[in-house]
Amino acid sequence: MHADFTPLAVGILILVSSLLSLRLGLSVAVIEILFGTVAGNFGLEPEAWMTYLAGFGGVLLTFLAGTEIDVRLLRQRFRPTFQLGMLSFLLPFGGVFLFAYYVAGWSYQASLIAGTALSTTSLAIVYSILVETGLAQSEIGKMIMAATFVTDMGTALAMSILFVKPTVFTLIFVSVSVNVIFLADKFSHLILNSRRFKGKIVEPEIKYVFALLLAFMYFANLGEGHAVLPAFVLGLVMSGRLAATPENREIRNRLRTVAYAIITPIFFIVGGLKVSLPLIASAIGLFALLFALKLVTKFVGVYFLARRFVPGGSMYTTLLMSTGLTFGTIASVFGYNSGLIDRVQYSLLVGVVVASAVIPTFVAQKWFMPVHSEDLVDLNAANGGTTSFGRQPAKGATGD
Repeated sequence: MHADFTPLAVGILILVSSLLSLRLGLSVAVIEILFGTVAGNFGLEPEAWMTYLAGFGGVLLTFLAGTEIDVRLLRQRFRPTFQLGMLSFLLPFGGVFLFAYYVAGWSYQASLIAGTALSTTSLAIVYSILVETGLAQSEIGKMIMAATFVTDMGTALAMSILFVKPTVFTLIFVSVSVNVIFLADKFSHLILNSRRFKGKIVEPEIKYVFALLLAFMYFANLGEGHAVLPAFVLGLVMSGRLAATPENREIRNRLRTVAYAIITPIFFIVGGLKVSLPLIASAIGLFALLFALKLVTKFVGVYFLARRFVPGGSMYTTLLMSTGLTFGTIASVFGYNSGLIDRVQYSLLVGVVVASAVIPTFVAQKWFMPVHSEDLVDLNAANGGTTSFGRQPAKGATGD
C-alpha cells in the first residue's frame, strides 16, 4: 500500500474511534484496537515511525497509569490491596503459563509471555469506568485502583525480570533508571512549579516528561530490557507532585490530552494491525479456553478476598479486575517483536485481551454496580470510614 495513504488511514481511524467511543460509551482504546485489527486484515501495515511511536505510546500509558495511583490510600490499605492485587496477578499468571506450556504445547518463553499478558488488569479501563460512574473518589473505587496498581506492578516486574538478558548495558539501564527517578523526584518541581513556564505555549513541562521517558526507552533498548517498569515507578513517584496544586493538575490534564490525541491511539491501532482474524478463527477453541481461563483464575484470585475487604462490591471488583488491555497488549507486542511468540500466538493473546476489556466491563456495569444502601453500610463498616458515591447508576442495577 502506498506510504502516503497509511498515515491518512490511521488518522481517519483515530477520529472515527473517538466519535464512536462517545456515541457507544465504550473505551476508545478498545475501538482503536478493533479498527486496527480490521484494517490490518484488509492489508494496512504500520510504517517504521508508527512502530516506534507505538512503543513510546505504551511507555507513556504506563507513566500516566502510575500518576493516577492514590499513594496515601495505598499506604493506609496496604494489606488488603496487596493481597487482592498479588492474587489477581499470580493465579492468572501461573494458570495460563501452565496451560500454555503443558496443554497447548507452547514453548517455555511463549508460555511465560502468555501468562504475563493475561495476568494483567487494565488500569486505563478501570480508571475510565470509575470516573464515568462517579466511583473514582469513593472508598471502593480507590481500593480497586490501588489493587489494580499492585497487579500491574507484578506484570511489569515479570516483564522486566523474566525476559531481560543481563549484560553490562543492562546494569547501565538499571543505574540510569534509578538515578533518573531519584533526580526527577528531587528536582522536578524546578520545572513543574516554575512560574516562568506557566501558561507557555511551548509546553516545557510536557517535553520534560517526554525526555525522561525517551531516556528510559533508549537505555532499555541498549540493555535489551523494557521501559515499562521505570516509567510506571516514575509516574508513581510524580503522582503526588502532579496532583499537588491546580496548576500541576492542569499539567497532567494537558499531558493526558496530548497522549490521547495521537500517541496512545497509534499504540492501540498498531497493536491491532498485527492481529490476524483468520489465525484466531483457525484456533478458536484455544482462544475460548484462554479467555475462560483468564476469567476463572481472576475470579478465584479476587472474588473471595473481595467479599472480605469490599463486601458491598465484591463481584463488581472481580469483574473490573478481570479486564485487560494496556499491559496485556504491551506484553504481547513485546513478545511478538522479540520473536518469543509467533503471529498466531500474538493474535490469540491480543484477541483475549480485547475480549476481556469489553465483556467483564459490560457485565459489571449492567448488573453489578454497588448501589444499595446496605452495601454502602457494609463497606463503611469494613473500611472504618465514610464512603461517598457519585451519581447513581440506572435503576435496576444490583450489587453482589
